[in-house]
Amino acid sequence: MPDRLKGKRAFVTAAAVGIGRACAVAFAREGATVIATDIDEKNLALLSKDGVSDVARLDVRDTAAVEAMAKHVGKVDILLNAAGFVHHGTVLDCSDADWDFSFDLNVKSMHRTLRAFLPGMLDAGQGSIINIASAAGVFKAAPNRYVYGATKAAVAGLTRAVAADYITKGIRCNCICPGTIETPSMLGRAAALGEGGREMFVSRQPMGRLGTADEIASLAVYLASDESAFTTGVAHIIDGGWTL
Repeated sequence: MPDRLKGKRAFVTAAAVGIGRACAVAFAREGATVIATDIDEKNLALLSKDGVSDVARLDVRDTAAVEAMAKHVGKVDILLNAAGFVHHGTVLDCSDADWDFSFDLNVKSMHRTLRAFLPGMLDAGQGSIINIASAAGVFKAAPNRYVYGATKAAVAGLTRAVAADYITKGIRCNCICPGTIETPSMLGRAAALGEGGREMFVSRQPMGRLGTADEIASLAVYLASDESAFTTGVAHIIDGGWTL
């Protein structure tokens, strides 16, 4: 079914690489006008070859910048929040600074974009919000993911709260909970483990492989489209059976 998002405007954070990039490209291919943002201007610029011509630098940790961007962009039909950071360690490895940074980037950034873009959706009487959470922290605990798991559990709670508050206003809010997805960030963590790092990640996957960013993007397209009009407040797990 082509043009599933034709006529819609989508705003995507952390769109330069990984899941955010795959979602921005998938939205554009389905006919949406996509505004892709990130602090990585170099990789943002590469999106033009995939049909995403409207790109802008945005630090989602900067409230004033997010508010100014929302005023500049205007009303959007789709908001996809993909910014995030994976802290490695237990509670004993997590300083106050680590905790604050993780919650600021993984959770408060979504609070900022929601406050900035939701009023336009309410004026229009419709909108789809998609937050990238994780299977870790929402459905299952993962070793050495103490603050990361806490932030992603918070994202799931934030998602349900928004869904409940605006369910009668035409606003839908869902989150996607990926398992281990092969992205530059994930490959960097694997490399840090040394030889065999990637294989270690693969070995814990029941399907015997990692997920792909494009697979996450396919779910995001569904949630952004009118096909999911009866779906809100749900944490959608896509983890290759990791949590079974």
